[in-house]
Amino acid sequence: MAADEASRVPAWLEPMLAKADGGRLRSGPEWAYEYKLDGYRAAMRIAPDGTTVLTSRNNIDFTAEFADLAGVLAPALDGQAAYLDGEVVVYGDDGRIDFERMQERRGRWVRHQSGPKGLEFTDVPVRFLAFDLLRLGDRSLLALPYDERRRLLAELPMPDPYRISVVRAVTFDELAADRRTPADFLAHAGAAGYEGVVAKLRSSAYFPGQRPDSWLKHPLIRTQEVIVCGWRPGQRSFTGTLGGLLLGAHDPGSGDLVYLGDVGTGFSQAGRADLMKQLQAIERRTPPFATPPPREDTGRAHWVEPRLVGEIVYRQFTRGGRVRHTAWRGLRQDKDPAEVLAPRAGPAEPAPAPPPPEPSGQRITVQAGNRRLTLSNLDKVLYPAAGFTKGEVINYYSRVAAVLLPHLAGRPVTFIRYPNGVDGQKWFEKNVPKGAPDWLRTVRLAGSGGTIDYPLLDDLPGLVWAANMAALELHVPQWTVESGARRPPDRLVFDLDPGPGTTIVDCCRVAERLHDVLVADGLRPYAKTSGSKGMQLYCGIRTDDPAAPSAYAKRLAQRLARETPESVTAVMAKAQRTGRVFIDWSQNNPAKTTVAPYSLRGRDHPTASTPVTWEEVRACRHVTHLTFTADEVLDRIDDHGDLLAGVTEVVALPG
Repeated sequence: MAADEASRVPAWLEPMLAKADGGRLRSGPEWAYEYKLDGYRAAMRIAPDGTTVLTSRNNIDFTAEFADLAGVLAPALDGQAAYLDGEVVVYGDDGRIDFERMQERRGRWVRHQSGPKGLEFTDVPVRFLAFDLLRLGDRSLLALPYDERRRLLAELPMPDPYRISVVRAVTFDELAADRRTPADFLAHAGAAGYEGVVAKLRSSAYFPGQRPDSWLKHPLIRTQEVIVCGWRPGQRSFTGTLGGLLLGAHDPGSGDLVYLGDVGTGFSQAGRADLMKQLQAIERRTPPFATPPPREDTGRAHWVEPRLVGEIVYRQFTRGGRVRHTAWRGLRQDKDPAEVLAPRAGPAEPAPAPPPPEPSGQRITVQAGNRRLTLSNLDKVLYPAAGFTKGEVINYYSRVAAVLLPHLAGRPVTFIRYPNGVDGQKWFEKNVPKGAPDWLRTVRLAGSGGTIDYPLLDDLPGLVWAANMAALELHVPQWTVESGARRPPDRLVFDLDPGPGTTIVDCCRVAERLHDVLVADGLRPYAKTSGSKGMQLYCGIRTDDPAAPSAYAKRLAQRLARETPESVTAVMAKAQRTGRVFIDWSQNNPAKTTVAPYSLRGRDHPTASTPVTWEEVRACRHVTHLTFTADEVLDRIDDHGDLLAGVTEVVALPG
């Protein structure tokens, strides 16, 4: 073989792409299933002499950046050329693929290209996960069925599994033989941290550059490539840095650059600073869109040339052409702005639909703290408007447990369960349901209709068990139990409920007034949103009289109502609430409960009751300023910790 032939790598091919499955995971013996990976799509092209080139999905040369992977497979090919399709990934400390860590590594690589050469990234190793084989030796495999290509791929020895391996694939028949279903495989993918599942037709050839019906992706999260078109400076704790990005993409029909919305969460502190530098270098005076975006969306905007491509996670794409409930994932230097297309609203890619009633086989066993729990139907959509699944609910409660559990400890919990999602029937549940695990702590208390066995959620296993029952909302009283008996109240609460014609903005104005009165009385008030329309104020108190908190709260509510009867009422009658904020002092009655901090709410989207700072209360001028989804709450905890932690410090209730 001539030297030039020996070093000639196979010609690059535009990769075959997967089409969205519309929320219906395909099932049947004609299908095989692979994990949907969260890295950089790449081709590994190997010449007979072992020369290796790594190429992105749009033909950018990755070889130098991922030098660890060059030549890794050559010893196993015995002088044959090969072309592998796959994904370059990075793993986090928890053993899961970590896209954010990959983005950080890539940012370092890009920055250091203008510095000393030869820099290695041995602290962030990469791995190539192969899922298809397009050429072996002189033979093109494109026309072979998927099953045959996978067989040949699986037969290749993997000399270094830390640097290259084959993505797991399983057929419908193999799942059935294990008494499992594709839904079980999806649940396992979710529990293991994968993006989702790709169903592949076993008889299908490989079609370069096409997106046929033979590869269908079922994502557990929705991602979207976007063009960065502008930015807003940060406010409050982010003053002086990047606050959010204004996003665009090309209309699939006209090709025009259109406005998609914005993203303000998901940035690390270093990421904000790095983006600011890049954006300031490409600023322009006017928005780059074919049609200017709405004026209300462009306040404080700085516009930039549409050169940078990024990726976001989102929950909804509206018919008005906006991405909703977004989080930033990072820049994509491997993507060209010209190929970034806006998603389509409506039937082109609907939100995943809830699956049919759960067969007994759709179960997965996980470790939660010191307990093993069996979870079921993780891909069941509980928030249809947002595509938010039961698996995501469980994930949220697991991640928020460290700050939530102290607010539940020792307090009997009342559940509001939504077994068929927020659009279905709900019910309140105080008694521990049949089938509850025997290790679950409970307390028996007298109620108006007899005794009630309440659950006590004071550890992670109990919280995960409740989430698996679709107990989206958790409500607790202002007192705890000890040795099976009620203790005196240790929290004072004011529930601010906006009447017709008012919003949480009006509640904030009332909250500011209450704050000043409570501080003057020697109390320390804390604020949180209800996760629905209103908000609550809490104070840690010490009292021996269970009736005293209600009496004190009622006096203050009536005082504010007298002072401003046009905007505040202390009367529960709905006829009195129009245009006013109702200060519900009765939540302090020992028989009443209030939604727990960090609890989800049964609304269209997975909003949560969220502790907020008094600076945020005073600055609130729009409903969206104090509306937080589950993902945003988790980001806030990373930034602020538990803003309600101090409520455990009690002071004597004023007389």
